Amino acid sequence: QVQLVESGGGLVQAGGSLKLSCALSERAFTLRAVAWFRQPPEKEREFVAALRWSGGNTYYADSVKGRFTISRDNAKTTVFLQMDNLKPEDTAIYYCATTQSVLSAWRDERAYGSWGQGTQVTVSS
Repeated sequence: QVQLVESGGGLVQAGGSLKLSCALSERAFTLRAVAWFRQPPEKEREFVAALRWSGGNTYYADSVKGRFTISRDNAKTTVFLQMDNLKPEDTAIYYCATTQSVLSAWRDERAYGSWGQGTQVTVSS
């Protein structure tokens, strides 16, 4: 099972940027996708973005489309989430996760088998 470690969270003012990193414990040749989810205070965890491991196609929640960018390094050991024009409603614990499920399941957290410990992002108004 792939181990995941997130980093890069912090406190930022509205309109600012942060870049989150998700380090994979090993090169994962059998993954279908790596995704970012977030859990705002007192709310359910929600899908943010996903990256198809083979091919690199990206998928975003409507709430972050145009502001967030998911990507990975050439070594395929780290996945990033560049977050621009942050809003107070982006405040949440952000998690990365991996799945071997098909595309239709990628927005559902139940499709993901490995999760990181999460990193806190706080956006002040």
